[in-house]
Amino acid sequence: MTTATKPRRQLGLFDVTMIVMGGIVGAGIFANPSEVAHRVHTPFLILGVWVLGGALAMCGAFIWAELATRLPAAEGGQYVYLREAYHPAVAFVYGWGLLLVTQTGGMAAVAVIFASYFRALTGMAWNDSVIAAVVLLGLTGINCLGARAGSNVQSAFMLLRIAAIAGLVLFGFALGGNSLKSEPLLGAPASFGILASIGSAMVPIAFAYGGWQTSTFVAGEMRDARRDLSRGLLMGVAGVVALYLAVNFVCLRALGPVGLDATTTPASDIMLRALGPRGAQWIAAGIAISTLGFLSQSMLTAPRVYYAMARDGIFFARVGKLSEHSRAPVVAIILQGVAAIVIACSGTYGQILNFEVTVDFIFFAMTAASLFILRSRGIGAEAVIYRVPGHPFTTILFVLSCLGIVASAIIASPANSAIALGIMLAGLPVYCYWRRFRRPDHDT
Repeated sequence: MTTATKPRRQLGLFDVTMIVMGGIVGAGIFANPSEVAHRVHTPFLILGVWVLGGALAMCGAFIWAELATRLPAAEGGQYVYLREAYHPAVAFVYGWGLLLVTQTGGMAAVAVIFASYFRALTGMAWNDSVIAAVVLLGLTGINCLGARAGSNVQSAFMLLRIAAIAGLVLFGFALGGNSLKSEPLLGAPASFGILASIGSAMVPIAFAYGGWQTSTFVAGEMRDARRDLSRGLLMGVAGVVALYLAVNFVCLRALGPVGLDATTTPASDIMLRALGPRGAQWIAAGIAISTLGFLSQSMLTAPRVYYAMARDGIFFARVGKLSEHSRAPVVAIILQGVAAIVIACSGTYGQILNFEVTVDFIFFAMTAASLFILRSRGIGAEAVIYRVPGHPFTTILFVLSCLGIVASAIIASPANSAIALGIMLAGLPVYCYWRRFRRPDHDT
């Protein structure tokens, strides 16, 4: 390890854009269209809620873009925004939840999903947990070589994911299918029930569009974070919105709203119709690549939050050390990998996925609201090159939308949400203990 305090700045606009898209696009887009169709049942509503989710994601990208220009060199991104606007305790609870709920749990589950597709494609008889552990261990090793190595792998996987989605869209269009012109708009008279269904459908959509904020975690390793992070956020989110809308339009055109509601594997159904068993195998490979790409992006970005926590003296000091060779936070990366491997092998990861939306969107709302605080204090005002269009109205709308999604998640799954909130709030006494009894120079 080295005593250097700053990582190497080596990521450019293309890297940032791929990291933004890689944090959003996972295996879910190949299955989530049917999950949404289970909750709303007309083409207008199905496509409408995806458009609404995309608009919400773009609002978030606008907000994070300005935050990135105000605090451009913030290693840890969203963690630093929360720390500077509120209190280190709030930032610690965010990092605590990231490590125990939203990031490692999601990584563990996605790794096991990859393992199941990998076994189906190769015929390998290994246990899913073993394959998941090997993949996580390999990605941990790659990212220990530095941000450039991790970014190159992540960018390659993102381009493969774009190719898989493009192939699905092209073959879906070639397949043809239902005419959507004669379909009703709402399917029933406007009522509170339809509004509740739209709120319910927004939960999986919010999950599908989430992840763009993780690009801010590596701000300290960008050559020009003030320029490239803000641009990469907007370009990346806009690109994903276009991909998602194309996939959903093709699913509706090929399967119709009833067929989309009846299946849980819409992408596989389309490719099976278009190319037969070979098509199903092809899309299975695309889903496997998507899961692997998500894991690669997570392994690259999230450890920078634990590194920032250690640099602030509220986590193990060794986690805040940089490798002498790669200038990467190797201990933080290993911590992330080991935590994900343990969860993947324990078999307890599945329920954790249900917690993510509740915890994530609480901090989305708080981070967006932090823009008001940073503006009022004039933080970064002298160097701002980008401002949120329509602020404060668009920012308030984003905050209220996030709180609405949290409410929908709690109503849909109160027990899981209560557990998630309990885990998140448990970080407060841990923070108090650390600040009072632990010091970086006493760490062993």
